[in-house]
Amino acid sequence: MDLINVDYREKIPNNVNLTEDRRVLKALEGWHPGYLDWWKDMGPEGFQEAMVYLRTAVSVDPKGWAKFDYVKMPEYRWGILLAPQDENRTVPFGKHKGEPAWQEIPGEYRAMLRRLVVIQGDTEPASVEQQRYLGKTAPSLYDMRNLFQVNVEEGRHLWAMVYLLHKYFGRDGREEADELLRRRSGSTDSPRMLGAFNEATPDWLSFFMFTFFTDRDGKMQLESLAQSGFDPLSRTCRFMLTEEAHHMFVGETGIGRTVQRTCEAMKKVGVEDPHAIDKVRALGVVDLPTIQKKLNLHYSLSLDLFGSEVSTNAANAYNSGIKGRFRETAIDDDHRLENSTYPVLKMVGNEIKNVDEPALTALNMRLRDDYTRDCAKGIERFNKIIERSGVKFRLALPHVAFHRQIGEFKNVEATPAGVLLDTASWNRERDNYLPSSADGDFIASLMKPVTEPGQFASWISPPKVGIDNRPGDFEYVMIAA
Repeated sequence: MDLINVDYREKIPNNVNLTEDRRVLKALEGWHPGYLDWWKDMGPEGFQEAMVYLRTAVSVDPKGWAKFDYVKMPEYRWGILLAPQDENRTVPFGKHKGEPAWQEIPGEYRAMLRRLVVIQGDTEPASVEQQRYLGKTAPSLYDMRNLFQVNVEEGRHLWAMVYLLHKYFGRDGREEADELLRRRSGSTDSPRMLGAFNEATPDWLSFFMFTFFTDRDGKMQLESLAQSGFDPLSRTCRFMLTEEAHHMFVGETGIGRTVQRTCEAMKKVGVEDPHAIDKVRALGVVDLPTIQKKLNLHYSLSLDLFGSEVSTNAANAYNSGIKGRFRETAIDDDHRLENSTYPVLKMVGNEIKNVDEPALTALNMRLRDDYTRDCAKGIERFNKIIERSGVKFRLALPHVAFHRQIGEFKNVEATPAGVLLDTASWNRERDNYLPSSADGDFIASLMKPVTEPGQFASWISPPKVGIDNRPGDFEYVMIAA
């Protein structure tokens, strides 16, 4: 089997010659029933029998890697796909820079690599679990289909990590693969590994924020792992990034369409003040200040996914050639960082200041800065929608010290503008910065399902174009009776 096309005659579609690797094939076939049990228990509730117009990867050729067709989600062809191998690839950073990329794991890095693969793998089923009830309140069949596309691709990304665990980590890998199906998002006894993946996703605005912010963190992490000197991990993540782009598209266009609908409704009836919340909500749309509060919440939760700003673990992973920086090969430096520094925001006395830290230990901070710049571009696109409507309002990312649970600012109370508060002031003002229970109740009241082809809920605008260039009234999901 070549490295481009995927053999869909296989029970487990793949381009890694599974038929010739009997040990791994047997292990994956043994894992498969448990995965399907997990999907039926924790996948989209109430839609296992629906026929969904889904994209399925059939190649890793960027010119034509997927086909669209109707499929029941439990019958989706989850496959194991790695980007084509570059025979001449070398380790691009760290102390092994310039050495041939590894096709097997160096023994001294086994534990470090396994943890990175497990953490990445754990996020994939977690998001499916968080989103499992959203199909019941979808604002359109178009949006429902996009949700399910994200879900099945998160499932495929789980398969990608499980393949690496079975192929390269022996008994430990098999045990870790089983654990990925045992943990549950939000569970008291066996929660998912990262905090943001134990948060509830109670409504569609939360889903759009999640796919805009948290999947963008996923993009940054995958880009960093795609630089890895361990070539199978690099190739796996490079193809995963192809699918991850759609997840962020769902988030960005979903928020943009929500903002657009709010502005259109305000202008239509002459509501000029975006802070006249009761008047705006009476129009059946989400007011812009509440959208800002949801943005504050999801951005701050996603910042915590980067870990501590100063980290010896990140330094060790970089120095070892295991996890690089965002778009490592495009950076103009020595790719060793032994004598470099990087500015890190810290609390110095009672002030927030930049402090130069060794660049090796500040890698999480650098990646987070790259992430923030990427988020800011999307926020400006939302602001363009608002500007074109004539409404006087701007969305903004909150300060990185706002609402943090991990890192330099975990014990700090700060406003979205970065003004430090005492605990009493924070408790008094909190509901002005983050969604209150009343905000949640209002958003929940809008979450009425719309299942007529071509129709959309009151709070969101239709998309400019359909998926796969389908017409506006295309039946993206055929719901089973």
